[in-house]
Amino acid sequence: MKAALLLVLTVWLNVQYGGCSFPSSCSYPPSKWCSSLDSAIQCGVLKQCLQSNFTKSHQAADQVEVGLYYESLCPGCRLFLTEMLLPTWVLLNDIMSITVVPYGNAQEKTVGGKYVFDCQHGDQECLGNMIEACLLNKTDAAIQIIYCMESSTDVIEAAKSCAELYFPELNWDSIMSCVKGDVGNQLMHQNALKTQALNPPHKYVPWITINGEHTEDLQNKAMTSLFSLVCSMYKGPKHPACGGSQRRYRSYSLNE
Repeated sequence: MKAALLLVLTVWLNVQYGGCSFPSSCSYPPSKWCSSLDSAIQCGVLKQCLQSNFTKSHQAADQVEVGLYYESLCPGCRLFLTEMLLPTWVLLNDIMSITVVPYGNAQEKTVGGKYVFDCQHGDQECLGNMIEACLLNKTDAAIQIIYCMESSTDVIEAAKSCAELYFPELNWDSIMSCVKGDVGNQLMHQNALKTQALNPPHKYVPWITINGEHTEDLQNKAMTSLFSLVCSMYKGPKHPACGGSQRRYRSYSLNE
């Protein structure tokens, strides 16, 4: 979607300042201009589509991988996710990838053949973790929905309306079936295993990894300015958006 918006902007600028015009034969909406060779030719954007695809193919191989291990109701996690991680990803998603793992400082035990979870901020946080795990399993729009949830006053209450906003086709009943059933239980167990496998073991949340690695230096740089960190670690051609700074957010320990 971002690539389509950038393409629209590029062509609009050409129209405004380059003296060109849209072909009258173009019958495709802007989001579909690069969907096929025919649409690109018909809408007069073949060159831009080819350049965009070439750039994306080269950038994808060198993307900086940012991992976030967090809890759905942790104040520091919510601030980092909504005011640092997602804004950075919106600007730099062609040179960075993100993986979010909702579990954090939760504890897991087995009762009657099922996994039972005890979360740092209570049952509502366990529910929030589970909803977000199911969203990540069900839709490619999960990150946007989670951002909407975490930036809302009530994370749980906002879940359904956020899903309707960012992915109207999503059947909310399927998410709740996941949350209440074996699939959600297994997804949360997998998140527990991923969190427990961290090396070094996590001591607080948000816990951030860069290209699979966690150090206090990387954590501090990510919390101070994830944007600058991603820009500095990207090995490909310098991204035009790189530069700037963002706020720092503190971490929350296991006992907070």
